[in-house]
Amino acid sequence: MDMKIEAIAVSKKKGTRKSCFEEALLVKDHGLQGDAHAGDWHRQVSLLASESIDKMRNKGLDVTFGDFAENIATSGIDWVTVPVGTRVKLGDTCLIEITQIGKECVKKCAIYYQAGDCIMPKEGVFARVLEGGTIRSGDTIEILPSDTSEQ
Repeated sequence: MDMKIEAIAVSKKKGTRKSCFEEALLVKDHGLQGDAHAGDWHRQVSLLASESIDKMRNKGLDVTFGDFAENIATSGIDWVTVPVGTRVKLGDTCLIEITQIGKECVKKCAIYYQAGDCIMPKEGVFARVLEGGTIRSGDTIEILPSDTSEQ
């Protein structure tokens, strides 16, 4: 199966569902332009497999892209099996590095109450932006071999 970007989502406020866009600007050392989670830290961008979202739909939840506050929904990748430190190419020019798998939710956010459950703590991953540029829905994703990440 091809690995690709299914959706790109941004929100101005943390803890809320994100709105989807066909394309967005990924800013080096920052994250997605205009997103509340972007900034100078290790969780600049969040990724979630569209297969995880489908799994929640199959459980009867009325959810779609952006509902779990993920920035980038993907297909063809089981993110929880991708090790921290892995570098991933998005589209033609963007490069991210996986920094965290899952997260601890201190309290249940609006997403949990709206969707009935949240899969980001278990199945989402986070990354920092090494090289920026424009990303678009449908762009290919490439997991780079670990030997190139040391260069």
